[in-house]
Parts: sequence; C-alpha cells; structure tokens
Amino acid sequence: MALFVVDARAPGVAREPVETLDPTRRLATVHLRDVRVARAARMGSAVVLRRTIDRAAVALAAEALGGAERCLEMATDYAKTRVQFDRPIGSFQAIKHRLADMLVAVETARSAAYWAACVAASDDDELPTAAALAKSYCTEAFFECAAECVQIHGGIGFTWEHDAHLLLKRARGSLALLGSPARDRARIATNLGGS
Repeated sequence: MALFVVDARAPGVAREPVETLDPTRRLATVHLRDVRVARAARMGSAVVLRRTIDRAAVALAAEALGGAERCLEMATDYAKTRVQFDRPIGSFQAIKHRLADMLVAVETARSAAYWAACVAASDDDELPTAAALAKSYCTEAFFECAAECVQIHGGIGFTWEHDAHLLLKRARGSLALLGSPARDRARIATNLGGS
C-alpha cells in the first residue's frame, strides 16, 4: 500500500458526490481509472497514510469538541430564557441534570482532544492511541450533547428554523467518519496490548 498525490483534473480521475445526512460536510468517492503514474507523485507508505489518518482523527476530535461546546452553550442559554410554569426551565432538576451531564462530557472531551493534539504536535509514538481515544470519545460526546440540546429545546429543536438539528446531523456524521468509535476502541485495546 502506498500514498500518492494525484491531480484531480488528470484523465481517469473522477469524483462522485456522496449524499449525506449532513449537507454542510461535502463528501465524495474518488474513482481512479487508468491514471498514468507520471501524473501521480508518490508521497509515502502505509505508515505515512496511517499517521495522516491519525492526524485527521485528531482534527475531527477537535471539531467534535467545538460542536459539543456549542450544543452546551445553546442548551444553557435556552434553559435560562424559556419559561414554563412561571419559571425558567433551567430551574427544573431534570434540565439541570441534563446540562450537568453535558458539561462533564464537554470537559472530558476537552482533555482528550488537547492530549491528542499535543501528541500529534510532538510526533509522539502514542499518536495512534491518542487519536483513536480522542476521536472515539469526542465524537460520542458531541452526539450525546447534540441529542440533549434538541431535547432541551423541545419542539423548536426539531424544526428547520433552529440550528439544533444541524448540529445533531453533523454529530451523527462525525461518529462514522474515519471509522466508528467501536473500531477506535478496538484499536486502542490492540495498541495497549489487549486482544
């Protein structure tokens, strides 16, 4: 296996857009048919490809952290201003618990993302483990926070007029991008010497 850079305009290179749940993240399948080697520059081996994917996973973890933070911020602001039974809904214990759980998820995701970013910046041998851990935890935290954000917003959170559904779609797509959290955890176990 090797990694190549190919000019997207070269003969034999075709991109096919992939329809996704999240319309803000455009994805495509790239087809290479009889692409001349002279038009492709070899960039490295499977090891280089793996490290590139690990760095992309760290970036995805950081994006997921930002999304989870935004969900927490939106839900908290709404809980402070939405009044039900003559008091803000944020004063109800059930909402407080949901917001507290979201805060814990965000702060834990922050630790995982920051650690993975430090490991990636130092080109440390722990990168495969750090990237898998950060992506697994941060994308799941984002999805949980996005789902809670929609629930706290109630009916308005499900409508096209509110951004909560866009965050939920991005979070769901992020769970699958670059492999599932379950696959990441299996990779962590293998890296740490488990089976």
